[in-house]
Amino acid sequence: MDELTAWLADPDPVTFPYAQVLAGFHRTGKHFVADRTLQWLAMARDAVPGTSTAADRLVRWLDVLLDKWDGRYDYRSYLALRLLAIPTAGSTTPYLEQRDRLVAGLLGDVLGFEHDAADGRTEFLPQMRPGADIVAKRHRLGLKVAVPALARLGGGPVTTGLELRATMRRLLTDDEIQSIALSILPVYVSHDEYLFIRVLQIFETTFAMLVLELRAGVAALDAGAWTAAADRVTVAAQVLTESAPTFSLLATMQVESFRTFRRFTEGASAIQSRNYRLLESLCRLPDDERLSSAAFDNTPEVRDEVLAGLRTLEQAYTEAVGRNPPPDAEPAVAAFRTFAAAVRRWRQTHYRLAVRMIGDRTGTGYTEGTPYLSEVRKIPVFLRPDLDVPPVS
Repeated sequence: MDELTAWLADPDPVTFPYAQVLAGFHRTGKHFVADRTLQWLAMARDAVPGTSTAADRLVRWLDVLLDKWDGRYDYRSYLALRLLAIPTAGSTTPYLEQRDRLVAGLLGDVLGFEHDAADGRTEFLPQMRPGADIVAKRHRLGLKVAVPALARLGGGPVTTGLELRATMRRLLTDDEIQSIALSILPVYVSHDEYLFIRVLQIFETTFAMLVLELRAGVAALDAGAWTAAADRVTVAAQVLTESAPTFSLLATMQVESFRTFRRFTEGASAIQSRNYRLLESLCRLPDDERLSSAAFDNTPEVRDEVLAGLRTLEQAYTEAVGRNPPPDAEPAVAAFRTFAAAVRRWRQTHYRLAVRMIGDRTGTGYTEGTPYLSEVRKIPVFLRPDLDVPPVS
């Protein structure tokens, strides 16, 4: 930590030794970083001067590095979500473009890592390297998810993970590239944790975009803009469907590798995903039993928003039909049903993957694991039968 000691003598956010500190975390995994190093990093965080963009980025990153030290470790800090350009309503860039840029960038990064590891160009995460057949399958599935996003971005055709990484390095800003690089902080040194983190970040990016589209759909229905509402929900269904191969990509993870590193992720669970809980709640209001469940206990801010009067697609649709029904509501109904089907397929695939990976073990973050996911599959997306579809068996 000589570089960190030198930086503390002149703490300029621009000159912080990111690369050296990141390399130290990568050597052992976040869970095994020495207390002495964490003490120095806590001192560095206290020493960050000013409120500039560079200072804000550094403090956010140090918060992620120190989450276990601070007792704040959870799903969001494990995935370093505050470092990434997650879709937001505060941007002038369309929601779908925000999502596509980050998803394609994350995929290019993980496929590039897989290629570098297979060719012996990196010593990062050396344990339990996958075989060539698994690596080839990851490239095929990763490109399948990336190609629609890349096409919308105008990135041109790519046929390999290396081409995708090179293309995204050309399309993204330096800040976006640095954020992606800083957001890979495995807890251990198992190879497949890289893939695990990147896939979950892709899911969170997609959920955030879907939440924004559904909110816009609610606003369109309230304004009587039926076509705009149908378009918003259709885009949400399309993106969720496009994302389905991401589960197949995650399913290439070696079970032994997953069960090795997950021992060090206690306290972090996907049940803590705020955007997924908002996605569920924006479709229709959760009933009292659901609001008092572990899902909302782990996302209390979403429960608070629901109780404060969160407006849902189902409410907006029902009121719009009663207030000023359109001559033809079928496009909107079809969009709702297509989206409901995509959500149900997502839940079913999640459940099946969890069964393969953890069996009847408890989930991470002290959750109930597969029994919980089995029950979640049965929850209606919408209560109105004309808008929902039957559960996937």
